[in-house]
Amino acid sequence: MKIDRMRVFVTRDKDRPRVIVALDTDDGLTGWGECYNHGPDLALPPILDYLYNFLAGQDPSRVDYLVNYMIQQCRFPPGALGLAAISGLDHCLWDLAAKARGVPVYKMLGGEVRDRIKVYAGVYTAPDVPAAKEELDRLNTEWGFTAFKLSPWRLELNSHRWGEVVRTSAEYFRQVREAVDPTYEIAFDAHAKIFDVKSARQLGNALAPYDPLFYEEPLRPENIELYGDLNQGLNCTLATGESLYNRNEFLRLLQVKGADLIQPDICVVGGISEMRRIATLAEAHFVGVAPHNPMGPLATAVNVHFAAAQQNFRILEYRLPVGQCYVYGGTEVESREDATRYVVDPYLPKDGYLELRPDRPGWGVEMDEKAMGEDSYVHWQRRVPKRPDGSYAFA
Repeated sequence: MKIDRMRVFVTRDKDRPRVIVALDTDDGLTGWGECYNHGPDLALPPILDYLYNFLAGQDPSRVDYLVNYMIQQCRFPPGALGLAAISGLDHCLWDLAAKARGVPVYKMLGGEVRDRIKVYAGVYTAPDVPAAKEELDRLNTEWGFTAFKLSPWRLELNSHRWGEVVRTSAEYFRQVREAVDPTYEIAFDAHAKIFDVKSARQLGNALAPYDPLFYEEPLRPENIELYGDLNQGLNCTLATGESLYNRNEFLRLLQVKGADLIQPDICVVGGISEMRRIATLAEAHFVGVAPHNPMGPLATAVNVHFAAAQQNFRILEYRLPVGQCYVYGGTEVESREDATRYVVDPYLPKDGYLELRPDRPGWGVEMDEKAMGEDSYVHWQRRVPKRPDGSYAFA
């Protein structure tokens, strides 16, 4: 079995662009992977073309060998775009290796340690309490979700006094907590918008009395040591890691005790190979893994296999492939709806969990190449806020 072709599809997941990659072998197998779109999405296909030079003619079952080879081709440690491309190719290699043996990928990772994968629904805004209750109850009734993630921002934080931002966020969580089913778990994603440690701790401790599932990424990721400072005196579970790239950065985060849950992204860090190394480091520090996964249904499939075989996995971020489009921030429930078509049979929740598919080799999903050709690229860019003085704030 040798790799003899690569195909790259620039398509869409509802209203977001996605870069999907396929590796074909000389005996008719195809492995599939999804790259993270960090923003300049159209920069990924030429990077993939470059990396394919090191995979052509190789045995795809030598996954670690080939992933390390691609990483070593980078003179300096690869960053966002390089690792996004390597992640997608790593996914392809694992898919091919498992398909060649006729088994699910998780069987190649030591086998399943759990029977199903718990997920939480990303809502990502801070709707008025009646609307929030209605949306959480709808997701619970239709899909069995009992865990959710909201935004804490009821006010635009750059345009209001910080103490008032904190007060309204805490009051909002109190009211939501009182209104919804007490068994619901609710996380809050601050989206790296806070500049200083004391402000981040102030908000976290204001939310803490109402028992957040976790308080996610309040600070920018560049100064890892600050997360250790933040976690001292923080009275709720601190989660972060979606913006970190490799085991070395996560090791620093763990050494400074900067997270109670880590959130590596399997489409960012270099694929399932590096993801497992990161998770093992976390396990040695008695820290759980809650993967960042705002991506499409192929990325979800890859995460299912990681989670199935990883002891310290806790919960997976999940977006339904049919229904509301992606939105972050604001105080409304997203009303726009669309469908993601490039996976024919996506993993869908049942009672708030994703079930394993032991009878299907590889990732366990079927890809729709026709849909990827029809659902062409859609441009997306961040909405970067401005402060009252005209300077740009954190997005």
